[in-house]
Amino acid sequence: MSLARAGQLEYGGLRRVPAAAKLGNTLGICAGKASIASYLVEEHGFKRICLARNAATPAVEQSASNARVPLVDGAPVDAQHTFANVDSLLDFVTLRWRERWVTTDIWDDAVVDALLRRPFFLLVSVDAPVSVRWQRFKDRCAASQLTPPTLEEFVLRNDQHLFAPRTGLSALFQRAQLKLLNSTASRASLRQAIASLDLTNQARLRPSWDQYFMQLADLAAHRSNCMKRRVGCCIVREKRVISTGYNGTPRGMTNCNEGGCPRCNNSAKGGASLSTCLCLHAEENALLEAGRDRIGENAILYCNTCPCLTCSVKITQVGISEVVYNQGYLVDTQTAAIFAESGVRLRQFSPPTHGLVDLSIGTGSDTKQEQEKDDVREILNDENFVRPLN
Repeated sequence: MSLARAGQLEYGGLRRVPAAAKLGNTLGICAGKASIASYLVEEHGFKRICLARNAATPAVEQSASNARVPLVDGAPVDAQHTFANVDSLLDFVTLRWRERWVTTDIWDDAVVDALLRRPFFLLVSVDAPVSVRWQRFKDRCAASQLTPPTLEEFVLRNDQHLFAPRTGLSALFQRAQLKLLNSTASRASLRQAIASLDLTNQARLRPSWDQYFMQLADLAAHRSNCMKRRVGCCIVREKRVISTGYNGTPRGMTNCNEGGCPRCNNSAKGGASLSTCLCLHAEENALLEAGRDRIGENAILYCNTCPCLTCSVKITQVGISEVVYNQGYLVDTQTAAIFAESGVRLRQFSPPTHGLVDLSIGTGSDTKQEQEKDDVREILNDENFVRPLN
């Protein structure tokens, strides 16, 4: 795994099948990349790896007298694990793919391009408010008995570092699969937040089957033309896709988003006036596309939103054996009871957190990256089960 330093946190480990690697990149100095790298080394057995910087130390990493301010967190990397270019780094790590590597050295787009071409590599960006980073940088200067720049100087240097034409690092932030906002008050709180985020989850590097099929359901949802919400569905048997579906008006009718369904284009509340809705649900479309004969036995239905009562009856009728959903949607006990009585397993799956995550809010130890609830009664008793989306 690896973590990146000049502005991104990178956890990238180039391992084959059960590998876990991470490359991290923070877009601003003192955003927390070194602390996260140290956490991975100390708690998860990562080894630091260094990519030499072939440019002068940027002003944002210097004191008021332009002296380089050394890192406070993290042990130095030995010469064996320091490389002059990204190709030699990749050659070294590829031969040692069973190990976990972390680097904080992502200097430019060329480095990112080379690393992202490899499998089992995760790019993580870490950022923090500039005022927070300035305070952390002052503490770093104090530890080395150096005079820090003023806030104004720090902001100007930071802008040059991130937004200078052709050399600024801000564009790299958008390339990260996981973007962390770190305004935590201490290293201890940062470590607690990172621990609950479960950075080393293998599904971040290679999706599990549940994650894979749920992502297909999410992709199908983007084709939805319903004005109320986007819902997608994927029916699978023996890890092979049988059909997909998304919600919207029937074939040949005006699309819902073009006025085809009066109910969805008015201010009807969720769950109300459903008998006047002209839109087919994602599950209905997927079932109609597949047909009972193609669905057969042991088929699994994945849906990004828990099926409604009407769809649950149809799902039961065609012989679906399991329903996996992500978000709840005004589901009452009747829906779950139908599945329980008919022997359809109902399970909630939440994939690892991705995108932008504010670490100061806290992911919470109860927010497991993969949640599976196998017992319908457990689902019904969960106060978080019913989550209206409207």
